[in-house]
Amino acid sequence: MKTFGIGLWLAWTAVASGQSNPAALAARHWREAHERAILAEFVELLAMPNLARDEAGIRRNAAAVSALLERRGVKTRLLEVPGAPPVVFGEIQTPGAKRTLIFYAHYDGQPLDPKEWATPPWQPAIRNRPLDRNGDLVLLPASGRIDPEWRIYARSASDDKAPVIAIAAALDALKGSRTALDSNIKFVFEGEEEAGSPHLASILQKYKDLLASDVWLICDGPVHQSRRQQIVFGARGIVELDITVYGPRHELHSGHYGNWAPNPAMMLARLLASMKDDDGRVTIEHFYEGIEPLSETEKRAVAEAPDVDRDLMGEFWLGRTEGGGKKLVELLNLPSLNVRGMNSARTGGQASNVVPATATATIDVRLVKGISPETAAARVIGHIRGQGYFIVEGDPDRETRMAHPRVARVTVDPGGYNASRTSMDLPISQLVLRTADSARGPVVRLPTMGGSVPLFMIEQILHAPTITVPIANHDNSQHSFNENIRIQNLWDGIELMAALLAM
Repeated sequence: MKTFGIGLWLAWTAVASGQSNPAALAARHWREAHERAILAEFVELLAMPNLARDEAGIRRNAAAVSALLERRGVKTRLLEVPGAPPVVFGEIQTPGAKRTLIFYAHYDGQPLDPKEWATPPWQPAIRNRPLDRNGDLVLLPASGRIDPEWRIYARSASDDKAPVIAIAAALDALKGSRTALDSNIKFVFEGEEEAGSPHLASILQKYKDLLASDVWLICDGPVHQSRRQQIVFGARGIVELDITVYGPRHELHSGHYGNWAPNPAMMLARLLASMKDDDGRVTIEHFYEGIEPLSETEKRAVAEAPDVDRDLMGEFWLGRTEGGGKKLVELLNLPSLNVRGMNSARTGGQASNVVPATATATIDVRLVKGISPETAAARVIGHIRGQGYFIVEGDPDRETRMAHPRVARVTVDPGGYNASRTSMDLPISQLVLRTADSARGPVVRLPTMGGSVPLFMIEQILHAPTITVPIANHDNSQHSFNENIRIQNLWDGIELMAALLAM
């Protein structure tokens, strides 16, 4: 009788608030009564340095995440292969389950330089506004309302410890409201996603039977720039290349040799400029060949996505965009080429009057379905060769450099992977969309997100579809300094996770 009363009350309140998902509504009411406890647990997790290369630190994180799940009654274990941070695995078995869901997130963070941060990256700080809008440091009030527009600044605040805490809070809310589960639930929390997931395939292969499921729900990435919840059915792949071009054997005085010795910085600038036209279209031969076309459902989703380009231009202070007039949401379904950084000699107060000896650029090519890392890398290398460069894989010796007017060392990162895209028309895809709509209002549906996540290996090894259910704010500075999470995004994420867990 008591449970029936709670259910009636939740249903009535859902109608009154315009929200139709009882699990999400239960999560909202539970969160409103436990906000400080949720944030305290979150801050404690954020205070742990979590770089994948720090073996002792990353294992402390794995232990903390395991304990967090175990406090919710989740049976956990560590999935391990030699030389890799452990994957934290958790499982909730449901009698008579209709399906098995895997929730994926990662507990490691992007490498950083602490000197770039306004506050130490592993000392979580709260600001009343975004830092770039003169946000001031504030303390949580001892009681009363917590402003949902406040932001928590720390490494992994958005990418990707927020979903871990959101899932934990959602489990508490479901238990507190006596909401039954219809699915077997598994959790896979990875410890080296920001290092490129070099061991994930080995772990998936070793624990293939344990990781069987109907779908992987990827809890990573931002919501739509309109602040609406988005559900994304794919991710671009990636391949990275380092390109070094050579000038003199050592730096030369620019006055004595500046109009005689070839300058590798200028050479590299011209080489990179030859790869794209003024509209940003990649001019490398065959660069766009092989793209798997979007389905009619996917084309419709792209067409119906909110138009945020003008607002983003204002946010980012952009006087123009690339793409020949195409919108951002359209361009995400095409491969891209990006210069991640360049280096040659020194700049500013450290600059010398020299002709540099070398110049190096790191580029990434974001891939879409139909183009492999190997194909994309070969096209880039072919273009460099077509610009008159002799390609080497290691540092060229004297004879090589003197025998060729232009020499480039090209190194391809072996950690590249393919793009992935799950059909929006699958029954499980439609179920996830209906659930998200009922929890968060009409959601944005996208076939592909801009970032790269190693979804392809999940599909290839486990033959399971992947669907991305992100919760972070789009302006979270992930992969950069001053990473943050908007508190309202965390609250919304708890509701979404509760709805999906009870789906």
